[in-house]
Amino acid sequence: MLVPFLIMLREGLEAALIVGIVAGYLSRTGRGVWMPAVWIGIFLAVALALFVGAGLQLASAEFPQRTQELFEALVGFVAVGILTSMVLWMRRAASSLKTELQSSIDTALSASRTRGLALVGLVFFAVAREGLESVFFLLAIFQQSPGASGPLGALLGLVVSALIGYGIYAGGVRLDLRRFFRWTGVFILFVAAGILSGALRHLHEAGVWNGLQTVVFDLSPVLPVDGLPGSILSGLFGYLADPTVGELLVYVAYLAVTLTAFLRPSTPGRRPAAALS
Repeated sequence: MLVPFLIMLREGLEAALIVGIVAGYLSRTGRGVWMPAVWIGIFLAVALALFVGAGLQLASAEFPQRTQELFEALVGFVAVGILTSMVLWMRRAASSLKTELQSSIDTALSASRTRGLALVGLVFFAVAREGLESVFFLLAIFQQSPGASGPLGALLGLVVSALIGYGIYAGGVRLDLRRFFRWTGVFILFVAAGILSGALRHLHEAGVWNGLQTVVFDLSPVLPVDGLPGSILSGLFGYLADPTVGELLVYVAYLAVTLTAFLRPSTPGRRPAAALS
């Protein structure tokens, strides 16, 4: 429950900040009449994310066992790719996001005939990106940890992010966004490493990958995955009680590369995510 909550808190807050920037800029520039277009864009983006998620879930339910394992592996790889690009993109783009959004709004509303459609499209693509990222991540997490707690945690994270986003927009909530996105980014990379090693295990179970299958260690008698501590570690960090050489290698290699890229000092002259506030 904690992992979906934290991921949806971050993803939801990113979307809420984007919508808040758009709404605030329209209000300050006397163009609040265009807010219905913003809501239409949000509605369409949420509908697309729900449609894609439901479609993938229903399609996978019809697969035979080996195809199901292959599908889960592919979803895991896609989720890792999306999560990694999202974290690194946010690190690079946060300082200029507000300026770029405002410039895009001015461009969208400068057209004489298609202003409404352009604004709908702007909000739709901004929010849909966050929604589709969430869909693939949650599919990967729910496949590894079935049950009602995952969806409940995701819903809770979305609600909390919406409340925080509204609080920031209204001016009543102050949040150190730089620190928030930095630490949640590190957390997401650990989660992605766990999804990646889990995807490799699904490939093996699908009969596609059979290399490096020697078990490095087996902590099942001491710290089983189905116990409370093991399930928490599995959800947070992708803990496996009996990792193979391949699973351990991809886990460590992924973290070594991504954490180095994410935690390296920012380029001089650029401000990090605090600029979003």
